Amino acid sequence: MGIKTFEKFTWTIKNFSKLDSEEVYSEFFFVDGHAWRILMFPKGDDVDCLSIYLQAGGLDLDNLPNSWSISTHFKLALINKVKGKKTKVKGIKQSECTFNATESTWGYPEFISLDKLCDPNSGFSVNDTCVIVAAISIIKSEHFGQVDYASSKIDISLDSAEDIEHTNPLPNEISTTSFGELVDFRGLGKIEKGFVPLLEEVCSWHPSLVECQRKRSRTHRLTEWAFTALGRVLHFLKTNKVKDMNGDGCNHLQILWEELETFGFDLCWLEPHFQYALDMKSCVERYVQVKKMKENVAALEMDLEIARQDLVKAEKDFDERHLDAKLGYGGD
Repeated sequence: MGIKTFEKFTWTIKNFSKLDSEEVYSEFFFVDGHAWRILMFPKGDDVDCLSIYLQAGGLDLDNLPNSWSISTHFKLALINKVKGKKTKVKGIKQSECTFNATESTWGYPEFISLDKLCDPNSGFSVNDTCVIVAAISIIKSEHFGQVDYASSKIDISLDSAEDIEHTNPLPNEISTTSFGELVDFRGLGKIEKGFVPLLEEVCSWHPSLVECQRKRSRTHRLTEWAFTALGRVLHFLKTNKVKDMNGDGCNHLQILWEELETFGFDLCWLEPHFQYALDMKSCVERYVQVKKMKENVAALEMDLEIARQDLVKAEKDFDERHLDAKLGYGGD
């Protein structure tokens, strides 16, 4: 038995003090093909503390097969932005923690007291923004197959600020901002407030989006996840620009799209826009190439101008006719 995969995920929560929801979820991220997310209770899970949990299993937790399980070591960290060494870390490192169909969520109801969290001098909430990091190492058990432990040396340490990356490239490490407040969407469930105007717009254009979910007679939570997934794709397409569609941007959008496809929406109307966004990668690459060529040309032009100036200096008081004069030896 050994370590298969190790990843860190950073979740940035803005406007923390304005969160009204009892529970707030991060965006899904993927480690070794498994979907994970962080669950947070900003006002505490029946305690006067910030409660933070790690949840595995993806979207349809109610229908996970009984044989499904993932063995892990994991840590959760609340970043101290003022004094990195005081970052609050809790986790299971020495013993294994198994996520399965009946226990898909593990964590800490009393992660840090709300008084300490909200203390403006504590460093855990700066400009009303908190940062939570999850570090997960997947253990390769016999159920999933064997790996060479010697080739899988990892460092799961989060004990200092240097161990934690506050900003992360996509897709392996995703930094996401929660909209916080959840509001009712057409009686179908609680959806992040920032997504609702986008969902209202597209559902007015395509009523089948709502009808197909109602006909499927899904659980309330699964319907919420379906429209949350749609909202994420819409928000991405609404807020990003062509220049954002580099390799990381395209990978992020691809992950969001693959998640959305699992819910059975008719996406014929949206797919051309999704494909157009992905196609912009070549445009961005071309822009980067042209920009680099322009910089090279500018550098060459500068070198040429310097060479011209040096030539002017060298030619000053120099007459080429002197080269044809006889040397002589004094007798002429």
